Amino acid sequence: MNTRRSWLIFGFGSLVYLSAILQRTSLGIAGVSAAERFGGSAAILSSLAVVQLIVYAAAQIPVGVLIDRFGPRVLMLSGTALMVVGQLTLAFAPSITIAVIGRMLVGAGDATIFISMIRLISSWFSGRIVPQLSQWFGNIGQLGQVLSAVPLAWVLHEFGWTPAFLVATLAAFTAFVIVLVAIRDRPADATDQPRPTTWGGALTLLRHSFSRPGTQLGFWSHFVTQSSGTVFTLLWGFPFMVYGLGYESSMAAAMLTIPVAAAIVCGPVLGVLTARHPLRRSNIVLAIVTAMGTAWAVVLLWPSTPPVWLVVLLLIVIGGGGPGSLIGFDFARTFNPRHSLGAANGVVNVGGFLASFVMMFLIGVLLDLQDTWRQAEGGASDLYSLDSFRIAFSVQFLVIGLGVLMLVRTRRRTRWLLRDEGIEVAPLWVELSRRLRRAR
Repeated sequence: MNTRRSWLIFGFGSLVYLSAILQRTSLGIAGVSAAERFGGSAAILSSLAVVQLIVYAAAQIPVGVLIDRFGPRVLMLSGTALMVVGQLTLAFAPSITIAVIGRMLVGAGDATIFISMIRLISSWFSGRIVPQLSQWFGNIGQLGQVLSAVPLAWVLHEFGWTPAFLVATLAAFTAFVIVLVAIRDRPADATDQPRPTTWGGALTLLRHSFSRPGTQLGFWSHFVTQSSGTVFTLLWGFPFMVYGLGYESSMAAAMLTIPVAAAIVCGPVLGVLTARHPLRRSNIVLAIVTAMGTAWAVVLLWPSTPPVWLVVLLLIVIGGGGPGSLIGFDFARTFNPRHSLGAANGVVNVGGFLASFVMMFLIGVLLDLQDTWRQAEGGASDLYSLDSFRIAFSVQFLVIGLGVLMLVRTRRRTRWLLRDEGIEVAPLWVELSRRLRRAR
């Protein structure tokens, strides 16, 4: 544990995740090009990203079970191979139907990487460094979004659709080679419990993981923190800035790197807070969600076009949601035995992407409906108007609001469980007043 080999596994695995994020976000900078290449309505365009997330979310629990059964290396090899085929398909797709198939393959491959790496970190490291490494791993991976927003976007605008996605294919193939050569499941002297030898045993681990309130708390934590940033960076942020706010394409692409920079700054801080205050992790999650909701409300209620500084502030705030979502996996780690972490992490990872594709699709539907009503009243078509985006983006408050209610309810059940074990978690205001009295 925590050896030089451990750090090599961490480094190579982070590069593989960086490639996966590049594949995942490659469509975010190609939204306008996709509309020009394939045509169609906003709902049809959103289906390219939505179907990818549906496949990703649907695959999480099966992938978690497979990790517990066969180990993370086998899943990472399969996933990187699927992303190679998916991006290659997208590069030469002649129609929206073939493009959707390509994105489904990318989503299926991407689904294997993150929770495999979370499992590798738990297998190769121990102690309070684990939640901090999870944050650093997430930050390194998010640099893949910078690669899609800057160099990949440049290739797309200079050379076109097919060369850009061939470059993405090359990155996915490089990740496949890294996994094949460098990644191993666990140290040779590991004392983990043996993997289940039957599918029945693997499904039993899944059932036990799903029933634990701590796993459910991780699910809802991921649901409320990760989804807003994913919706913005993966699909709707680029059209919003280009058409709704009137930014140049190059400026909009550069703006999409701001959440990554914010995550790089916030991630280590959240990792330290999570390690030092494990009984206050849900309060950290709620604070992040409150900040994101406030930022969105100010932007959407701004009486005219929001100023650039306000949009930058929004991007900084939603950038904190990415590392905030990793707290959900820390819940899974501390409430589940190591041999069932694959299933538990799969359950948690469904949360944010379930919320993401629901919001992503509803935003597309609301944009189409408003444009239809506008034309029915005799107005000109303006699918991506700022006012339409204001209403469409408001759907986030309904979806994430539901998630917050479920998080608070599940937290109460989790604290009852801790109380049965002799651990009392007082309300935050009570704990703060105690500390003030001790300080005096």
